[in-house]
Amino acid sequence: MTYYQQASNEVLKEYIRCFWWLDNDSSKNLDYTILPDGFFDVIVRFENYKYQSTVLTGLYTKEVEVVIPPNHQLFGIQFKLPAAEYIFCESIAPLLNSEKKMPNAFWNLNSFDFSENLDTIDRLSLIISQKINKEDNPDNRKIRLFSLLSQTRGNQSVNYFADKVFWSRRQINRYFNKMFGLSLKSYCNIVRCSASFKDIKKGDLLSNQNYYDRSHFNKEIKKYTNHTPKALSNNENDRFLQISIIPNK
Repeated sequence: MTYYQQASNEVLKEYIRCFWWLDNDSSKNLDYTILPDGFFDVIVRFENYKYQSTVLTGLYTKEVEVVIPPNHQLFGIQFKLPAAEYIFCESIAPLLNSEKKMPNAFWNLNSFDFSENLDTIDRLSLIISQKINKEDNPDNRKIRLFSLLSQTRGNQSVNYFADKVFWSRRQINRYFNKMFGLSLKSYCNIVRCSASFKDIKKGDLLSNQNYYDRSHFNKEIKKYTNHTPKALSNNENDRFLQISIIPNK
């Protein structure tokens, strides 16, 4: 299996976490469990580098089992929450824990040469940057909220965020449910869970993400991944892709 990822450029960093590529160049199926991480993706699927389809995912609140056959490739764009409103200009709430097929010509993804990934990412970045909806009067509460979520990794209460951005928790939750399909508290729990993966990989089965105690940590991790921290740390057969790709540092 070949995997790599590349961070977005400065223009897109508020909207895109990374571009990624996965190539099953083995002779057998690759079985992975994808864990909730607080991002959504556009995923392009290939067979022997021949375009097959493009899908848009929503956020995930539970693990997803994925099988990648031999000689199949995936190219992905991992989006941050603001991209839903300011790039796609639509709610992704209906896609919670699911995906939808996109037109083959979406962003010309069926015409790129994905054997030249770096050049493709540059060209694709230009296309996406032109899609950004630059409002005359952007809602600064949303911009501040997304920034705080990134900074805190979900390690604050809903009241904390509401007070910081001068936006009532009721209005925030209405916005989150309408745009993303879940409450802010649920999203924070997922982000905090995801932020623990680095600690879990190192064998730290308590984490430093401000869980009350080991019991609370175990309960929250299992709630969103369906696995205990110990099982994730063992990562038998490199099953948990997001943990496998964390650098060993």
